[in-house]
Amino acid sequence: MKYIELTDNLKVSKIALGCMRTNVLNVDQLEELILTALELGINFFDHADIYGDGQCETLFGEVLKRNPSLRSKIYLQSKVGIIKGHRYDFSKEHILKTVNAQLKRLNTNYLDFLLLHRPDVLVDYQEVNEAFDELYSQGKVKYFGVSNFNAFQMELYQSKVKYPLIFNQVQLSITESRLVDEGIYVNQKNDLSLSRSNGILEYTQMKNIILQPWSVIMAGAGEGTFIDNPKYLELNKRLEVLANKYQVEKNAIAIAWLLRFPQPIQPIVGTTSIKHLKEMSKAVDIKLDREEWYSLYLANKLIP
Repeated sequence: MKYIELTDNLKVSKIALGCMRTNVLNVDQLEELILTALELGINFFDHADIYGDGQCETLFGEVLKRNPSLRSKIYLQSKVGIIKGHRYDFSKEHILKTVNAQLKRLNTNYLDFLLLHRPDVLVDYQEVNEAFDELYSQGKVKYFGVSNFNAFQMELYQSKVKYPLIFNQVQLSITESRLVDEGIYVNQKNDLSLSRSNGILEYTQMKNIILQPWSVIMAGAGEGTFIDNPKYLELNKRLEVLANKYQVEKNAIAIAWLLRFPQPIQPIVGTTSIKHLKEMSKAVDIKLDREEWYSLYLANKLIP
């Protein structure tokens, strides 16, 4: 495994294990998955209060209860702010209440990282700052970030909140590449030139904010993974060629595509399969050249 060096000499693995779907596992299975991740050098685990209605955090907490020494070996991240039914709440009361509940479920005294999950249009950043002050001063959260924020939303946050952004977690994959499209096709007369993120890639690189891509091997909504998906024949042909070249599976090439960006990127790998986790972890040792990277990017584009 390779690592990203953060402030205070923190070293987080270049691949993180996403725990969104771990509620399909029992405690024994999750324990095996976590221990395997650590054996692979993955020391970063991503949660959110809404994952499995809190059950994912509860199961993870059971593993920590069984293995108390694990806590000092890992970085725990969780997110707050989404209310079921497409509603959002960044109020001080909601942030504090949610984090305290998360800590209890996770059987830990602190989170290493806390992210604001999706933008709350009604946010009062003075309340956010007060909530973060309380969490930080009590040792309950060490660092902060956001998820699914565009460039202007990150700039607004940073103008109002004294705690620097470490991460922005966003949807990004070979097939869900809108962040890339708007830069490549800028000022062209086609749909790919539409700006939907206001320059997230450029802004995070400029401000040294680490991107955490999610749904890294998923196709469009309801389509499942793009790996071996018949809808993505050209892409899978290219993935197979490169997988054979580098002696890995296709999913490792898909992760290597993300790691090739010229800025620190930490893909969130949301698998519950030990086999797939081992396969994808090999991506850190692959550096695609430009031709390989662009051939994957263009493989499923309608516009050459």
